[in-house]
Amino acid sequence: MRDWDAEIERYTAKPPRRVTGRMVFLCLLGFFGVVFGVNGVLIHEALSTFGGVDTDSAYQAGRMYERDVAMAQAQDERRWRVDAKVTALPDGARHLEVVASDATGKPLTGVAASVVFERPIDRRLDRDVAVAEEAPGHFAGRAELAPGQWDLVIELSRQGNQLFRSINRIVLK
Repeated sequence: MRDWDAEIERYTAKPPRRVTGRMVFLCLLGFFGVVFGVNGVLIHEALSTFGGVDTDSAYQAGRMYERDVAMAQAQDERRWRVDAKVTALPDGARHLEVVASDATGKPLTGVAASVVFERPIDRRLDRDVAVAEEAPGHFAGRAELAPGQWDLVIELSRQGNQLFRSINRIVLK
């Protein structure tokens, strides 16, 4: 009597595959092809979504540090009070009001204001806001802004000299 299971296995079993040089070469090509392909996709995505550097030249920013410290100290000594209010309009835009007063509470006169909404995640989305002086020390403007986090940068200057700079993180809903 024959062992039928052993007989069937003898005729149906596949011989082991031999590893040849061609197979090793093709596996290496496939492996490194996948690695290079994924790296290429990741590099493309990183470069196409890069919003820019924070400063154009770190060296120049370092050189300006002492000047910035002196300007901040002079700004603190003036004790100006600058308040900003952002409100949503029915059409989806935002209304911005900036009120600037001196240490005694009097409205500032003879100053020009500039306002920028900077997007912390992508500098390409920054928005300059044209503000007009409606009354001494009272500026207003309108901006089209998406919801999310923004840095509100307010600068006050007189005759081209920057006298005040404020950066505040705000969240718009």
